[in-house]
Amino acid sequence: MTHPFEIALETTLPADPEQVWEAIATGPGIDSWFMGRNEVEPREGGAAAIDTGGHREEAVVTAWEPGKRFATRTGTGEDGRFMAFEYLIEGRGRGSTVLRAVHSGMLGDDWQDEYDALRRGWPFHLHTLREYLTHFPGRTGVPVFAMAPSGGQPAPQVWALIAGALSLPTPVTVGARAHAAPAGLPTLDGEVVWSDGERFEVRTSDGIYSFHHGPGVVLMFHHLFGADTEGAEAAWQRWLTGLFD
Repeated sequence: MTHPFEIALETTLPADPEQVWEAIATGPGIDSWFMGRNEVEPREGGAAAIDTGGHREEAVVTAWEPGKRFATRTGTGEDGRFMAFEYLIEGRGRGSTVLRAVHSGMLGDDWQDEYDALRRGWPFHLHTLREYLTHFPGRTGVPVFAMAPSGGQPAPQVWALIAGALSLPTPVTVGARAHAAPAGLPTLDGEVVWSDGERFEVRTSDGIYSFHHGPGVVLMFHHLFGADTEGAEAAWQRWLTGLFD
């Protein structure tokens, strides 16, 4: 049985409405802070899509008002499920913008667990958007995704492995310094800017790196702003897989 849901959040961003629009309504902009690789056809009725680790979700642009309102909606599945996203932009003084994000739709039989995961995830995504607009304005990031099974290890052990590989203490706390030299990758040297027990995020001078732990799996969603990004996704996949071999 399906169940309707809605998650609405509002945040003030250190950017003008045009910058926020580029970040939330274009493929390269969304790539710079959200999940996966994104495509947006810039018109109402246009196509939108997100690809995460080979899983592609397609949608239709249902509202296109540049600098003001952007919305998409997936098709309705055989089980009645669908997802809709709406962003409302309002410029404020001193180069800031209020963004209201609404995620709604219909969830399936396990709707409560899925809803709780979405509800916990959105503050993190909006935080990443703020980090992007604050520290990498005018730039677009290369998205990097990697995933590996955690082998049924308990969460504390999983986090200890990841934190240890990044020279971080456990528990991981905001403000801690991360350092790693993964093979085939530039040295990572940065600060933890988010940590909530399910995920943490490190910002460096050339990227935003996030590490997530879910049931039986570890995920990474990175956004790289440096010049040398060729082969980065494969190298991060090897790094992550090597932790749990």
